[in-house]
Amino acid sequence: MKKIYLIGVGPGNPEYLTIQAIETMKKTDVFFLLEKEGRGKEELLRLRRDILSRYLGEDGYRVVTATSPPRTMREPGYEEGVLVWHDQKRALFASLIADELRDGESGAFLIWGDPSLYDQTVSLIADLVATSAEPLDFEVIPGITSVQVLTARHKIPLNRIGESITITTGRQAETRDPAEFHNAVVMLDYNASFQRFTGQDMDIYWGGYLGTPDETLVAGPLDEVLDELRRIKAQARDEKGWLMDIYLLRRRKGDDA
Repeated sequence: MKKIYLIGVGPGNPEYLTIQAIETMKKTDVFFLLEKEGRGKEELLRLRRDILSRYLGEDGYRVVTATSPPRTMREPGYEEGVLVWHDQKRALFASLIADELRDGESGAFLIWGDPSLYDQTVSLIADLVATSAEPLDFEVIPGITSVQVLTARHKIPLNRIGESITITTGRQAETRDPAEFHNAVVMLDYNASFQRFTGQDMDIYWGGYLGTPDETLVAGPLDEVLDELRRIKAQARDEKGWLMDIYLLRRRKGDDA
């Protein structure tokens, strides 16, 4: 029997690991670290290696690094492209488990934030377990999410009394009617979709590189901080080659405006 752990490690700070995550890491034989193509991949790998070094030292486990399949937009549509990308990742996972993990050993993927929030590794590994010809099992270890860190850093609650909360992507925010949003957490926003929400009496609570030494926060009425946000996002991508950010859009009540 082979065992796979999907371990949530928080958005970047090693201190965000739970005790359960650390104890699970201690009994893991092989850690699979996926790197993305392009500038900045070394830093992303280093952050995960720092976590391993801090809690496990340098010995007693193996590290296998593989290049994650790039996502392309050449397919006919967005959903079709994602399905192709997922097929490629599923095949990579199957290869890693078959070639690098011996019977009776356990392997782990260190997942940014929480494996269950906007990460499809859970679904892909579940598919492999269901179709595996050899005994294979997996377990999900929850982690601190970037949503939790964002609200903690800005010292605000996620919810307001009697109001709904939406967690969505930048792609969805680009097409949804702004009037539908009252408290919206937006993730994976590559195109600064918050620009669509000016003139809506909204505040924004934005965080980039949460939990890392490069953490940056911006908060205030969206119309007033828009230019600053554009500048910060452009500068971050230019300097580091990558940006992980998240924000909360909150419609202002009459007594807040």
